[in-house]
Amino acid sequence: MSQDLVLDRNSEDAKQFARLMYIAHAVTFFFSFGLLSIVPVIFNYVKRPYTEGTLVYSHHTWMIRSFWWYVLWIVVGAALFITIVGPWIVWGVAWVWKAYRLIRGFVDLNNNRPMPV
Repeated sequence: MSQDLVLDRNSEDAKQFARLMYIAHAVTFFFSFGLLSIVPVIFNYVKRPYTEGTLVYSHHTWMIRSFWWYVLWIVVGAALFITIVGPWIVWGVAWVWKAYRLIRGFVDLNNNRPMPV
């Protein structure tokens, strides 16, 4: 019986940490345009193995993938800086996409739904 309580407590702690990671990603994303998001993504990499087999694992993977895809699109936008189109369209779409992924992940975590991987 006490083992069940420990497992429940551990999974709830893992969920709470994932919530904090979504918040950290959002704060660094909104206040530094993602430049400081490297800090929470490192924590995602460190904590993800401890959540294997749980829905929280999929959330760490979701945040990690969101970070790297956002970085890719920021680089693509920077490469377009010298073109007529410029980076603004690419950066704007990337920003909206990243905001969507953070919000969706946070909501799905709170509703105990795993993220697609």
